[in-house]
Amino acid sequence: MAGKLTHFDGKGDAHMVDVGSKAVTDRIAVATCYIRMRQETYETITEGRAKKGDVLGVARLAGIMAAKRTADLIPLCHPLPITKVAVELSPDAALPGIRIEATVKTTGQTGVEMEALTAANIAALTVYDMSKAVDKGMEIGGLHVILKDGGKSGRYEAP
Repeated sequence: MAGKLTHFDGKGDAHMVDVGSKAVTDRIAVATCYIRMRQETYETITEGRAKKGDVLGVARLAGIMAAKRTADLIPLCHPLPITKVAVELSPDAALPGIRIEATVKTTGQTGVEMEALTAANIAALTVYDMSKAVDKGMEIGGLHVILKDGGKSGRYEAP
């Protein structure tokens, strides 16, 4: 099955994968990204001087909420009983900017990679939204899965 796109049937039509016969296992996915910004914007956020409030706190909540809504956003994703979502936003003076890591867990028949990617991305977009009045040139990048575990395909860790 390696190399086969599972969301297409024999005719090439998109479909939702039937996970009914897959084993129920504990599953976890971790995704990461960053948002780079001007030094002044970084200082405004990290010093808590943003006019819209606690940028990182709001972004954390947005990421958690986004993970829970992934199936509403991505057409072929299964709605999943998520058991944990954690979104960590870490200031990085070297960027300057914020590094974001989202961890999602479930016990089910399919993985939570899309939920982790969605959580990280929406957290970054929220930082952008709350800071765009002072820095429209922020850059969001590096979105990728760094860990996936559970299920038939086993463990994946990004190099």
